[in-house]
Amino acid sequence: MSNDLGVKARRDAMIAAGSWRDETLLDHFRRNVARLGDKVAVIATRAEQGDETRLTYAELDRLSDRVAVGLARRGVGEGDVVSFQLPNWWQFTVLHLAALKVGAVSNPLMIIFRERELTFMLGLAESKMLVVPASFRNVDHRAIAKAVQAGVPTLAHVMVVDGEGEEAFDRLIAEDATDAELAALRARRLSPDAVIELLYTSGTTGEPKGVSHTSNTMLANLVPFAERLHLGESDVIHMPSPMAHQLGFMYGLVLPAMLGATAILQDIFVAATMAKQIAQEAASFTMGATPFLNDLSDHCIATGSTTPTLRIFVSAGAPIPRPLVTKARRALGAAVISAWGMSENGAVTTTRLEDPEEKVTGTDGCPLPGMEVRVVDPAGHGVGVGEEGQLQVRGCSNFIGYMKRPGLAQVDADGWFDTGDIARMDADGYIRIAGRSKDIIIRGGENIPVVEVEDMLFKHPSVATVAIVGYPDARLGERACAYVIPRPGATLSFEEMVAYLKEQKMAVQYIPERLEIVEDVPRTPSGKIQKFKLRDMAKGSA
Repeated sequence: MSNDLGVKARRDAMIAAGSWRDETLLDHFRRNVARLGDKVAVIATRAEQGDETRLTYAELDRLSDRVAVGLARRGVGEGDVVSFQLPNWWQFTVLHLAALKVGAVSNPLMIIFRERELTFMLGLAESKMLVVPASFRNVDHRAIAKAVQAGVPTLAHVMVVDGEGEEAFDRLIAEDATDAELAALRARRLSPDAVIELLYTSGTTGEPKGVSHTSNTMLANLVPFAERLHLGESDVIHMPSPMAHQLGFMYGLVLPAMLGATAILQDIFVAATMAKQIAQEAASFTMGATPFLNDLSDHCIATGSTTPTLRIFVSAGAPIPRPLVTKARRALGAAVISAWGMSENGAVTTTRLEDPEEKVTGTDGCPLPGMEVRVVDPAGHGVGVGEEGQLQVRGCSNFIGYMKRPGLAQVDADGWFDTGDIARMDADGYIRIAGRSKDIIIRGGENIPVVEVEDMLFKHPSVATVAIVGYPDARLGERACAYVIPRPGATLSFEEMVAYLKEQKMAVQYIPERLEIVEDVPRTPSGKIQKFKLRDMAKGSA
């Protein structure tokens, strides 16, 4: 797996600036194990089973050691990709630590993905192992995984949580690990520039792109993030967002393990459950997209419940509406922090705890130390204060490239990464996201790959033309509307559209919530569909 953007000049600059400290999560974790071995590291609940697992730092270290031995015995080693499609369960955390211990690459996969997405993603990654639940939310993930395995030649092993026989996840835990095997793990030194995470993100190309991060790029974000928000080992971090999403992975798994904090993992988001967990475990920090913030606030207001220990709620994944900040502060009694970032670089900008009201409610924050942002016109020239333009970023936490797709990384010779977002910047360097030049929709913090969905829907025999656009939604930020011109004499109902996309094994969350049958769509003189007009139409009829 090549470091497409990890050129020597960048490394030298980051080391000189002190942004890259040449440490890995294992360095932090092992120090925490030595200091805080008996402290609870992870509290993981499974809503459907009604059970809870608590692991101390010492227990987490021991479990991940034995899983690392299990990986090594199955031929997984340096640079190999271990894919896991799991909810926020303790196995998720253990797998990442175990992968680090053998030098493998963790590839978290959203639980919503089905055969179509998984076959592409695992095939591109040349994954050697896939770990799935036997079942989750009435979906037979084992059956899906076995079907995918048949189409991915490199996929030698499918391990199943709650599975049976040789494929059972428990068989991966090498309880008979020898002293020599464990000593080999301890003696191994993971390079801070080795790829440690492969995370797929959807963009404008119609296929997912594999974002690659190293220990240096990831920790260069988390260290200043924790410092800005005054987070440390005394914090209890509640994570309702999926850890297969970059937000959940970095701030629900890596951050607490780095700090020596306690992580609470919620596998199925229910606002009442989140409020109860925060109260019972004295959680002080949480992070999620606006639906989490909105629903938790509404629950507390409706029930009169409180979250007295919660100090900070970071809202990221989509711009936060101003009225929601006001409501959440009143309901939760916590500081609400706005943030903007991407899978490619983590949280690039955040507001500060000491910021005045207008910054929190009117911006998406200023850059973290080690990162720069600028707003430019199409020619690459800076625009004036308050003017909209293309948002570009560069610095310590930018990813090192898209796996096997170096040409897709929009990074110029000076290291500026084109985010595809439209923003404006105020006189103090705080940005506000105004829209996106990328053809994607952000639904509840999750990117919907519009081109991919359009391409699939276009294959329906009744569809002559299709264009999918987003329209505002108070809870999820956006929903998707499909505008379809049917073929002569053909018809298409909403129910038929949904059934067809499900038959194609497309993730349910990608399926448009509305269908508009039209005779024509607005176009430019050259015939290109004018999606901005469709967005206005969808917004007007929402």
